[in-house]
Amino acid sequence: MTDSPEQSPRGVDTTVPHSARVWNHWLGGKDNYKVDQELSARFCEVFPGIVDLARTSRYFLVRTVRYLAEEAGVRQFLDIGTGLPTADNTHQVAQRCAPESKVVYVDNDPLVLAHARALLTSTPEGTTQYIDADLHDPDRILRIAGETLDFSQPVALTMMQTVGHVADYAEARALVDRLMAALPSGSYLALNDSVDTHKANAEATARYNDSGAVPYQLRSHEQIAGFFTGLELVEPGVVALAHWRPDFAEISDPAETGAVGGVGRKP
Repeated sequence: MTDSPEQSPRGVDTTVPHSARVWNHWLGGKDNYKVDQELSARFCEVFPGIVDLARTSRYFLVRTVRYLAEEAGVRQFLDIGTGLPTADNTHQVAQRCAPESKVVYVDNDPLVLAHARALLTSTPEGTTQYIDADLHDPDRILRIAGETLDFSQPVALTMMQTVGHVADYAEARALVDRLMAALPSGSYLALNDSVDTHKANAEATARYNDSGAVPYQLRSHEQIAGFFTGLELVEPGVVALAHWRPDFAEISDPAETGAVGGVGRKP
C-alpha cells in the first residue's frame, strides 16, 4: 500500500503505526504502510511467535462464530474491534451457517471504515452493518447497533484482541459488563486476548507501546477469565486459543502463542 497521504483514505495517519494495520501485516495482508511494516518487523525480531498468535486468533474467531451460529443458534453478532477485513470475517462465517444472520461491526480506524464499506457485504437474507465508534463509548455503540440488531433476542458479542487496548483493567471489565448488561439472556461473549506469561511477547509489546501506536496491555490468564464473570462458560473454558475446540493441530505448541480465550453464555 502507498504511503502517500494524498492517496490514503481521509483521516488515515501514515506517519504513526496503527494496530489494525500492523495486525494485517502479521496476517500477510497488504493493507498497511511502511511505518506499520517497520514496527511489525521489530516486533517479530523479539517475538516471532506473534505471527502464529495473529493467525491462531483468526482461527479462534472462525471456530467460535461457527459454534455460535451452528450449535448455539445465534443469529445476531456484535463484533467490536473488527480490524481490517480478511478471509473468513464474522459475517461470512455466520452467514455460511445461517444466511439470515445479522452482523454489526465496530471499529474507529478510518482505513478499516474505508475497507469495510467496500468489502463487508451481506447475503440477501442477512444484514451486515459497520459502526464507526470507540469501545470507550459503549452507550453509543449500543444505540446505533440497536438500529440493526434486536436486543430482545440473543446477541453474540465478539471481542478479539481488543480489550488489551483499554489501559485500566477495571475500566476494561466495566466496558464489557456494560455491553453484556444490554444483551438479553441467552446472549454470548466470545473474547480472546494476550497474556503476560510469555517473556518475549512482553518485551516486544513494551517496545510496541513505545512506538506511538495505541498501547496494548498484556494481562494474566485469571484477568482475562474475569471478563466472563457471571457467564456460563462453554467447554473447555478459558484456554490457550488453539485448545478451544480445535479442528486440527494449528501450531506445535499452543502455549507459545501467548493468548487465551473463551466463550460464555449469559444466563
